Amino acid sequence: MAKQGDERPARALRGRAGRMRGGRGSGRASTGAVRLWGRHAVEAALMNPERNHRKLWATREGIASLDGELPADFTVEYAQGADLGRLVARDAPHQGLVLECDPLPDVWLEDVLDGDPARPLVILDQVTDPHNVGAILRSAAAFNACAILTQDRHAPPESGVLAKSASGALEIVPWVRVVNLARALDEVAEAGYWRIGLAGEAKLNLAEALPAGPVALVLGAEGEGMRQNVAQHCDALARLPIDPAMESLNVSNAAAIALYAVATR
Repeated sequence: MAKQGDERPARALRGRAGRMRGGRGSGRASTGAVRLWGRHAVEAALMNPERNHRKLWATREGIASLDGELPADFTVEYAQGADLGRLVARDAPHQGLVLECDPLPDVWLEDVLDGDPARPLVILDQVTDPHNVGAILRSAAAFNACAILTQDRHAPPESGVLAKSASGALEIVPWVRVVNLARALDEVAEAGYWRIGLAGEAKLNLAEALPAGPVALVLGAEGEGMRQNVAQHCDALARLPIDPAMESLNVSNAAAIALYAVATR
C-alpha cells in the first residue's frame, strides 16, 4: 500500500508471476522455497514478474510501508513483529515483512551476452559469503551491469541474508549460474568481452588494463583470490591502486570500485 500522504501514484505490486523462458546448467542451489525479509527485499520481490510468491506475513505497519498496492486477492497473514522474528534468522531486521517465494528462474548466459555490450559483466570465482554476493549485486545494479556470473557449486543460494544485503538488486540484476566457470569464460570471450581479473599482485592497474569495448570483471574469493585456471582464462590481470599499507579490500568493495572505473573510463 502507498504511504499515507504520498502524492506519487501507487505502483502495482504483482502476485503470481510466469517463469521466464530458458534456464540451463546445473540448476539453482535453492530448489525449495526462499524466505525474504526487510522492506526493500520484499517490495522488490513483490514487484518482480519473474517471482512466484507463496505467502506474505506482515505487520500492518509493514504493509503500510510498501511503495505500491497489493492485488485485491493477495493473501496476507498479519502477525506481530515478535512472531515474524521466529520466521527468519535470529535478530534479522525483518521490518514487519516476511515473504516466502520460489527461487528465481534460471537465466541463460547467451541471453546476457546478446544484450548491450556497453554494460559490464561481473564474474565471481568461489565468492561464497551471501553478504558479499548481495553487496556485489547492489553495486552491479547501481552501475548498470548486465549480470553476475557464478559457478553453482561455489556460490551461495538465494536467501534472506543475501537479498537483504542486495537491497532489492537480487530482483533486478540477472544471476547466471553455470557448471563450469572456465568454459563460461570462453563463451564470454567469444562474445567479444575483454576479461579482466582483479589480482593484487598484477603489474597493471585497472585503469591501464581497461579497453574501450565490452568488459567482464573477474573477482576471486577473499584470501585465496582467483583460482589459477580462472586467472589463465582472463585476457589481463589488473590491480586496484590501493595504498601499500592496506593489503587488500573486501571483495564487494573491490567490485564497486572496479564497476565505477568501468562506468567512468
